[in-house]
Amino acid sequence: MLKSRGVKAFDGLPDFQFETIPDGLPPTAHDHHNDYETVSLLFESIPKNCLLPFQNLLARLNHSASNGLVPPVTCLVSDAFMSFTVEAAQNLGLPILLLWTASASGCLCVLHFRTTLLQRFTDESSLEREVDWIPGIKNIKASYLPRFVTTEADPNDLRLRFFEGMMKIANRASAICFNTFDELESEEMKALSSMFTCPLYTIGPFNSFLTQAPHNNSHLELTSLGSSLWKEDNECLHWLQSQKPKSVFYVNFGSTTVMSPQHLYEFAWGLANSKKTFLWIIRPDLVDGGSVILSPEFHNETKDRGFITSWCDQEKVLNHPSIGGFLTHCGWNSLIESLCAGVPMACWPFRGDQPANCSYACTVWEIGIEIDNDVKKEEVEKLVIELMEGEKGKKMREKALEWKKMADENTRPGEAESGKECVEEIVGGTWEVVEEDALDGVTHNPWNVVQSERKTS
Repeated sequence: MLKSRGVKAFDGLPDFQFETIPDGLPPTAHDHHNDYETVSLLFESIPKNCLLPFQNLLARLNHSASNGLVPPVTCLVSDAFMSFTVEAAQNLGLPILLLWTASASGCLCVLHFRTTLLQRFTDESSLEREVDWIPGIKNIKASYLPRFVTTEADPNDLRLRFFEGMMKIANRASAICFNTFDELESEEMKALSSMFTCPLYTIGPFNSFLTQAPHNNSHLELTSLGSSLWKEDNECLHWLQSQKPKSVFYVNFGSTTVMSPQHLYEFAWGLANSKKTFLWIIRPDLVDGGSVILSPEFHNETKDRGFITSWCDQEKVLNHPSIGGFLTHCGWNSLIESLCAGVPMACWPFRGDQPANCSYACTVWEIGIEIDNDVKKEEVEKLVIELMEGEKGKKMREKALEWKKMADENTRPGEAESGKECVEEIVGGTWEVVEEDALDGVTHNPWNVVQSERKTS
């Protein structure tokens, strides 16, 4: 947000006060060329350094409330990754709602990281095994799970310890909301409900709610704010106006994904050789360890049918009638935005939950085609043509439109029952803070499963 909008992004919004707390890292930590390095540092810093500053912030806000300057803090809403907020809520006797912004299937995978580690993957061939030890998960091979819990398994890995601690604490929240909807992940949500003591709500897709909101001044202020991590160039939207319906192939690898110069070359010439019109988002830091360089030959080949820019309003692009396909890294936000727009995908996952998202998109929801990790231009060319004009691409587009219809119905005013129930419980004050010892009776708690397995091994 700071990169794209600056520190005054929230100025002037009614009933909104923007505050910050330190993340515990030195200022130089945010100068990394690769944001993923900063995220790795945060895995260690967040649990150690954020609770006290956050409690001090809440105390300051409540002191201001006692002087009649602001309303008192009566409920906390937090990203699930900021799990220190649960302890702060308990200390103040406040209810807390956690937002799980990834998929429900991703949450199941995280809950069972320790169980996955115990599967003892010895080599690449063992990763072809179907995941059958995670309840509710469908059509995923072990190769789609993070390497730090499979072939690179280390029981003391910093990431493993962070996620394990995060999920234990999440189970003490008053409720957890998921950025998904029942038709999309019903079995996954059913499995999760047996692992948590608190209520779970499917209130997604989050990105659809602004389009459903009443068009008043508050709505306009919120939609103008946006949530992009990079400054948007909207010139591409004007260019899209001049293109034919379903004729443009859109390429965007997300906010933080990086690739090698060779992979950039393969994608570039795959697009060029497909002869399809394309819109390609290339961030300045897309190439790992260097700048983005595309040859004069590539520019000459594509000058009449390609548009390259550094960032865009992705939802507006995906919902533009000229877009016919989307090459994505399969981050959950990008995937669900594409689904909500009814646009089929070519999937090139990079890390984290992206491979599992890719597997679901391609094999469960039938809206994606996977590109091999070691991408070649011939494969890119073939898949772009298949997605844009082939029979498989046509079926994927039809399926994507079916999912779009269901997503729209789940966020339509009067239809979003889970979200309505969640709001009613917030307003009604029926939530309670779950005490830590209340978790002892949870039959299917995966952490208890892991502990018992360790004792018998």
